[in-house]
Amino acid sequence: MKPSRRLLIWLAILLAIGIVLGALQALDVEVPSSLLSINWGLLLALFALSLLDALRLKRLPSPRVHRQMPGSLALGRWSEVRLEVEHDFDQSLAIQIFDHVPDGLSFENLPLDIELQPGQSSLIGYRLRPLKRGHFTFDTCELNLPSPLGLWSGKRLLNITDHTRVYPDFARLYGGELLAVDHWLSQLGVRQRQRRGQGMEFHQLREFREGDSLRQIDWKATARHRTPIAREYEDERDQQIVFMLDCGRNMRSQDGELSHFDHALNACLLLSYVALRHGDAVGLMTFASDQPRFIAPVKGAGQLKALLNSVYDLDSTQRTADYPAAVNRLLARQTRRALVVLMSNLREEDDEGVLSAVKLLSQHHPVLLVSLREMAPDLLRRSSVQTLQEALSYCGAVDYLNTRANIQERLSTHGCPVLDTRAEKLNHELVTRYLAWKKSGVLQ
Repeated sequence: MKPSRRLLIWLAILLAIGIVLGALQALDVEVPSSLLSINWGLLLALFALSLLDALRLKRLPSPRVHRQMPGSLALGRWSEVRLEVEHDFDQSLAIQIFDHVPDGLSFENLPLDIELQPGQSSLIGYRLRPLKRGHFTFDTCELNLPSPLGLWSGKRLLNITDHTRVYPDFARLYGGELLAVDHWLSQLGVRQRQRRGQGMEFHQLREFREGDSLRQIDWKATARHRTPIAREYEDERDQQIVFMLDCGRNMRSQDGELSHFDHALNACLLLSYVALRHGDAVGLMTFASDQPRFIAPVKGAGQLKALLNSVYDLDSTQRTADYPAAVNRLLARQTRRALVVLMSNLREEDDEGVLSAVKLLSQHHPVLLVSLREMAPDLLRRSSVQTLQEALSYCGAVDYLNTRANIQERLSTHGCPVLDTRAEKLNHELVTRYLAWKKSGVLQ
């Protein structure tokens, strides 16, 4: 409980009057004794009223608050939380509400000022934006009630428990279902390339068209119909993709609001959505994490939900990634041939470990190594150099990028393609690479 602005103003006025009257008396200025008595009487009356008002405030029942919030939120997306408030008073009541938001969630429009009407419930809201994934619990809602005479403000803490989960940015994934797949991918900047050769699954027979290859002609059907008939193929749909997601310290770099780990996780889910729509099976394995997880490749739209529920609370750690150990674990679990997408951020100290792990993995599965690159070295390399400090920063950035290029060259020499990209370009470049490989038959 704390004094209101009204009580402090009245108290300041009466004290100021008392000080002025006392100063006049000290200066031997004649002051009517009745003024001093009135001033003291007003101070005593204010004290009595404030005491009575404080007692009445303590006896007031707290308004009832019900929190309405979604059971799941998307990382980085704004959502609305609504508070339904009602009371049993016979007169209107102006209160202030502050919801205790857990760490990791940013908010707008708090605290909220609202005037409650008797016999009615009021609905107000504020905006919430998750900055990290995981499980969050809302425990407390704080109310500031005015006393009946408005001399005090009382704080009430209401225990209102609600839970929500923050998932990776699935809003983009599910939003894509409202559009045709090709149009949706084109909005992301994904380019689909024409396939080379055949080697795809047979789809149907149709009339031969200009531009078709002679190898597509079905001669038996042509003889029966006495007109050229061509075979039409579609991309093979019975394939598997397994993501190996590095949860170690290399993925803790941050460009913008999201870490490289969050960017990589979002890209895995986006490509999973595309692959599942193309009929492929998708799975995921984590390494260098506190709780290693493995989700076996499965086809069907329900797999995306299974992936989301399995990885929403994942986070990066301070551990060093052990690539050979991770590859051995994957080979023990994944016996069928699959495209393995290894998501990491390659550093100089990872050179030998990554090379030996990829060589072993490539003997059983096609591999795509995705290495996220920080934005800062690229910016430093393009910046002008005027001072010694700027020159040292420039040389450090160039040396860092050259080291990464050497690692990628060694991997490419051993037949492992590397996608080295910045975090903001990861989504569409990864999907473009997958579609290009699928069209060209590399994944067979």
